[in-house]
Amino acid sequence: MRDDETPENIARRVADAVAGHPDVVELSVGGFSTLATPVPGGIVGGVAVRPTEIEVGVVVRYGRALLEISAELRRRLAPLAGDRIVHVSVEDVVVGPGGARSGG
Repeated sequence: MRDDETPENIARRVADAVAGHPDVVELSVGGFSTLATPVPGGIVGGVAVRPTEIEVGVVVRYGRALLEISAELRRRLAPLAGDRIVHVSVEDVVVGPGGARSGG
């Protein structure tokens, strides 16, 4: 493991990679706020780095198959995850130009 491969640094790199995906509107900590990694001064929301896995929560734009977006994100994140399994949860879908949420 590299010196900079702390959970905090991995979480930041994963968050940056996810935010760069064209279908991702934002990261999400999930309904119970469990998708987060503690860092000095706060958290990296939407990314939970654990010993054997990385969980990512996202809000995406309406229009593409959610399975396709999730698969693209897993492929994008695999090089950053090392030996960890990557799980992607689509927490919400945003519709319309104003970004109105689809959920209740």
